[in-house]
Amino acid sequence: MKISVITPVYNAEKYITQAVESALQFPEVWEIILVEDQSPDNALEVCKTLAEKYDRVKLFQHHDQGNHGAGASRNLGLEKATGDFIAFLDADDYYLPNRFDAEKELFKNPEVEGVYSAIGVHYYTEKAKAQNFSIFGDRLTTVYKKHSPKDVFRGQLGMNGSFGLFSIDALTIRKSSLDEKLSPMMKTHLRLHQDTEFLFRLSYYLDLYPGILDKAVANRGVHERNRITQVDSGKVKPSISKVMLWKEVKNWAETEENIPKEELLHIKRMHRSYEIANASFLKKWGMIAKYLIFDFKSIRSGLYNINFRKDLF
Repeated sequence: MKISVITPVYNAEKYITQAVESALQFPEVWEIILVEDQSPDNALEVCKTLAEKYDRVKLFQHHDQGNHGAGASRNLGLEKATGDFIAFLDADDYYLPNRFDAEKELFKNPEVEGVYSAIGVHYYTEKAKAQNFSIFGDRLTTVYKKHSPKDVFRGQLGMNGSFGLFSIDALTIRKSSLDEKLSPMMKTHLRLHQDTEFLFRLSYYLDLYPGILDKAVANRGVHERNRITQVDSGKVKPSISKVMLWKEVKNWAETEENIPKEELLHIKRMHRSYEIANASFLKKWGMIAKYLIFDFKSIRSGLYNINFRKDLF
């Protein structure tokens, strides 16, 4: 196996060395592609030092050396990748020694196009733990049992409430399948949830298989400055970004001829549900009254979604 690990780097001076060295422990890792995204801290200099120290570490910036976001940075990393398989690693996260154990066996089967596993959580400080323990606890982010690849898309959409989740940090993809079936890769106009939208499409087009689900293969690093923890903790209002996410998924699903009708209806309902949640007070309840009378199914999916209920009520 030749695995290209893609890492967008922004404001990660304190963490990037640990991330890189956690990937270097694996002989299967062919290269680590760092895409520095105009960090305001000293991350660029740290990346330069790592690239000089380790032959497998390759450093890139965007053409204008500007800030373009994690999605655009991952896309650039995908363009530069020369390995047969693609893995991702956020700059403040790190791999554990069992990261590619399942992949080494599963990818012997040419029908396996991707493998997903579980990730754990590491709190860098007690303050970070105090702020975010209610979000992540000490739990695994995982899919709760092994599913057939045909069930993964429905599970990712939330149509199977007991499915669970997997993270991009615990995902490995056969590059030939990615190049052939997924274009564009990350949609850069989404400032949040780019990876979520990518995983929706990925799980529709590719046959994804479960790897290690009962143990972490990587750890999510949690600190006070994580953007996603600010969203999850309520410091940043998530509803607008969720509307944009589901609108993007809806637009894609409506142009994909083979999306099953039930999945398409669910996607439309989720988009409509978050639109309601993000509306002004009077408009919100007017929309709810309308759909309760004329189209209850339009908001039913949203009412079963915990994030929607939190935003609504």
